[in-house]
Amino acid sequence: MCGIVAYSGYSKNLMTLLYHGLQKLEYRGYDSSGLAFFQNQKLQVYKESGKLKNLTLPNINAGSGVGIAHTRWATHGSANKLNAHPHISQDERIAIAHNGIVENYIPLKEELLEKGYKFQSETDSEVIVHLISSNYHGDLVKACQKAISRIQGTYGLVAISMEEPDVLIGARRGSPLVLGICPQGIHLASDVTPMLKHTQEVVYLDDGDLVRIEGDKYQILNTGFKEVNREVQYLNQKDSDAAKAGFPHYMLKEIFEQPSTIGNTMRGRLLIAEGTAKLSGLEENIRDLRELERIILVACGTSYYASMVGEYLIEDFAGIPVEVEYASEFRYRNPIITSRTAVLVLSQSGETADSLAALLEAKRKGATVLGICNTVGSSIARATDGGVYLHAGPEIGVASTKAFTAQVTVLSLFALLLGRMRRVSNSVGSRLATMLSSLPIKVEEALLQKDSVFAIAEKYKDSKNFLYIGRNVNYPVALEGALKLKEISYIHAEGYAAAELKHGPIALLDENMPVIVIASKDDLHEKLLSNVKEIKARGAKVISILPQGEVEIARESDDVIYVPEVHPAFSALVNIIPLQLFAYQMAVLNDRDVDQPRNLAKSVTVE
Repeated sequence: MCGIVAYSGYSKNLMTLLYHGLQKLEYRGYDSSGLAFFQNQKLQVYKESGKLKNLTLPNINAGSGVGIAHTRWATHGSANKLNAHPHISQDERIAIAHNGIVENYIPLKEELLEKGYKFQSETDSEVIVHLISSNYHGDLVKACQKAISRIQGTYGLVAISMEEPDVLIGARRGSPLVLGICPQGIHLASDVTPMLKHTQEVVYLDDGDLVRIEGDKYQILNTGFKEVNREVQYLNQKDSDAAKAGFPHYMLKEIFEQPSTIGNTMRGRLLIAEGTAKLSGLEENIRDLRELERIILVACGTSYYASMVGEYLIEDFAGIPVEVEYASEFRYRNPIITSRTAVLVLSQSGETADSLAALLEAKRKGATVLGICNTVGSSIARATDGGVYLHAGPEIGVASTKAFTAQVTVLSLFALLLGRMRRVSNSVGSRLATMLSSLPIKVEEALLQKDSVFAIAEKYKDSKNFLYIGRNVNYPVALEGALKLKEISYIHAEGYAAAELKHGPIALLDENMPVIVIASKDDLHEKLLSNVKEIKARGAKVISILPQGEVEIARESDDVIYVPEVHPAFSALVNIIPLQLFAYQMAVLNDRDVDQPRNLAKSVTVE
């Protein structure tokens, strides 16, 4: 989603610092970019549509001072230069950059038009700069306070004024902003990646906070405009963590990181002798977990499919009823929640707008609200009653890979923990824990099939449609595999529970409709074999993901990819690997932008 970079301080080349910061935010997804700063007592604004490389900057040294920069993901108005941020006031004295949605921008715009303000863009964001300008009387803090008090919706906002050329203002409601503190000045951005090169000391702003920055000093005001202190946190993250490390794309690097990220997710949490898991972020909620009658897993996109895997595991191991809800639907429903309901919110970024809104709705209704996310200090992490970090490291590719497997790993640990509280014996739990501990090696073995997967992709690279089918935990794997193909190759694909194929989709089957079958050695294996025979009878090609040694489905398949055999409950973690590799190579062969697919954003912070 849109990215903000801003700075106040003594850098010798402000423009370069801002531009490099935008480069670090490219992974979020965007369709235009721009920056603004002061030079020679004039507001300099440069912006352009398309990729950041299109943004042409003059060969000047902007010197020190303040500046703001932005990458935009279009919501209101087309992806063009006029709609790009920063937006400037009519007198060209004030500039702003904004993440979020101004829900009441139409009446505000009409009001401003009546006052004689002229609009250059189609965006909702432009009303903010004119609101600030209309309230500006020499104090940017007060002007921003008055402006945001009129706004309904969400914002991560930065503003600068020619009248106070050393002052930078930031404000947030529902869209993240974080301060980076270093001796040369203060960084302000929508996440930590632009500042990792400069500092490890950060301050996360809370909703309703407004910060005034001047040089290397800052002052935070809360919703009551009272000065507050927010905790300085120390990151354990390097700028080099976000490098490609010799891989052609971030996505391929992150696919191959999964043996280590799954291991990192389990490290120190798996108690094999006791047959359980230790999740420190949930220890204060242990009593609530023992008394649970129902769990609701709430998520979006890939996190939703990880949650579906979790539903199978929790119900199987712990016998607790589980529902999986799209956050975008849950937030507008009137769900039945009691004091013995736990709502578990999953989000890679921890900033997903729909998931955060669902979390707050669940808290209002009295649920125990827990979180699973990858980003330390994120809004969801700070709003929950307890939770678990993935420890997967930064995920730069827009199409999630290692975050999915890390989420499934945490849900496996969570299911084992609940199971040992309920109905899983020590001996069974110990066997399950041992199998979990072997998964990093199993995933590494699955990655050895890369060349076979790439050869199959070459064979099917011109196909226009795919169906993916699976049963039990491999049904959500089918959904996730199809999503990956859609996201980065732009090839239409759908995932189905295998038995549902004959309830409609079977009408699509012919020699031009490849079907990807995901199997494991479980009680439903024979049922899946019958589904495959139905597919073959209609002339469709079958590509099967099979456990090593399987021969029955292999005999019916046109192409086979073998993965290591694991416990059926954990098969999602090995079966997803070839599907990720297949989607990746299909995108490469079709000359797609793998890491930044069109129209998508990494962190969706608007509805």
